[in-house]
Amino acid sequence: MENAAAASLQAELVLGRYRPLRPLGTGGTGSVWLARDEQNGLDVALKIVAREGKAGARAEREAEAAARLRHPSCQRAYGFGRDSQHVYIAYEYTPGRTFREALRSDELDDATAIEAAVQMLEGLAHAHARGIVHRDVKPSNVLLADSDRVSVRLLDFGLARLPQAETLTAAGDVPGTLAYISPERLGGEAATPAADVWAVGVLLWEALAGRHPFWQSSLLETARAIEGGAPPLASVRSDLPRRVLTAVDRALDLDPARRPSAAALAQALQVGSRRRRRHRRRDRTLIPLAAVARLAPALLASAFAGWTAFAIPFYPAGWPIGLAVLTGAAAFARPRIGLMLALAVPVLPLGNLALGAALLYSTVAAALLVLSWREPESGLLAALGPLLAPLSALGLLLDGAAAPHDLGLAGSRSVTATASVLWHALLSHPTLFVETLALAGAAALLPFVRRRGLWAIAGLGAGMLAATLLPEPGVAAIPLVVSVWATCAVVALR
Repeated sequence: MENAAAASLQAELVLGRYRPLRPLGTGGTGSVWLARDEQNGLDVALKIVAREGKAGARAEREAEAAARLRHPSCQRAYGFGRDSQHVYIAYEYTPGRTFREALRSDELDDATAIEAAVQMLEGLAHAHARGIVHRDVKPSNVLLADSDRVSVRLLDFGLARLPQAETLTAAGDVPGTLAYISPERLGGEAATPAADVWAVGVLLWEALAGRHPFWQSSLLETARAIEGGAPPLASVRSDLPRRVLTAVDRALDLDPARRPSAAALAQALQVGSRRRRRHRRRDRTLIPLAAVARLAPALLASAFAGWTAFAIPFYPAGWPIGLAVLTGAAAFARPRIGLMLALAVPVLPLGNLALGAALLYSTVAAALLVLSWREPESGLLAALGPLLAPLSALGLLLDGAAAPHDLGLAGSRSVTATASVLWHALLSHPTLFVETLALAGAAALLPFVRRRGLWAIAGLGAGMLAATLLPEPGVAAIPLVVSVWATCAVVALR
């Protein structure tokens, strides 16, 4: 804007209440000014857009979208108006810098980038729930507020798709910024919430890797790179937690149907970032939290080994305690070794009772070990926490029993016969059978509970205790209580 025009603008009130003070930025279709609201004395960011062409219509759409949003991560609109030449939108004024500026100045560590992405996704989830798709998520449209804590504002909903709104895009025109446009939109499909999730995935990949996943020397080559898909983030940042790597890769899935929702991705990143390791700056405050996260699986392993060694007669007096301590220490140091030791403890007692019981248990335990080999913590969680069903049902049946041979297992060498005996024994103990089903149900709910936060995890723990202790007060309570608490701790911290 020329000096004379700027002076003229500052000399009069816009919409009868906003006095422009100084320009904050300019673009191809308008400018943003710091302005004073003369009615209440507040500073606002006043966006001024020429009404000619599509710019004015897009500004009006932006104002309509902003008026529907009430979320801390979405820039709030205070007012909207127009005259014969311009469209005006008064936004909250938040001092800060854009995500793009922070990237260029190398100000973002891993923790800040992940937290910023989480807040973007939460703001987008709020918009998506109201039928609004941003369609132009990119670093220059994300504001990082000047604050002691990470605080994000999503800017510029001028390209937003609103429900029941007519398109402002000509056939074949793809609005937005190429580097952050999803492959399905390049192919001509309409923008959906999955396209916004893709854009956040690109932005986060760029922030964590230090370079853009698709940018090439020409727009055509960049478009081809987008259509080919992003390299796995682990190829450049293998030191990041697996959950963060998985979350980013899922956001950049070429199939929009397989991408998580904005809310689900935000939750996944929040869980993963609790065990993050900063790339540029190590946060010492995370060390105690990481130790607690490692201690919980160790407690599960210790409880399982000690309980089974005590409940199924075989080991000499004092051995259950020693095995519990040894297994817990191994699980704390090396979760995979701890899982192997914990699963091995019941083999000899069961073999002493019946070869068929040992073979049945060993088969299922080996399968669990194989499935959990890459992530042994999950195996500890499965075998040693709430998953006392069906394997630990044997421990429930034998717990406190003076003569386990009365079950009819003594001397059995058949795996199928042993399984049949255990099944009928469970059916003959309705209370224990109900406990087994309750624990199996709790195990199945774990993945869903984890995504719903701490209150859901606490509710699951309370439900597990009620379902296992109330029907059979005589069952050994200490192993169950330790397992439930340790399981909930693992789920909350992982």
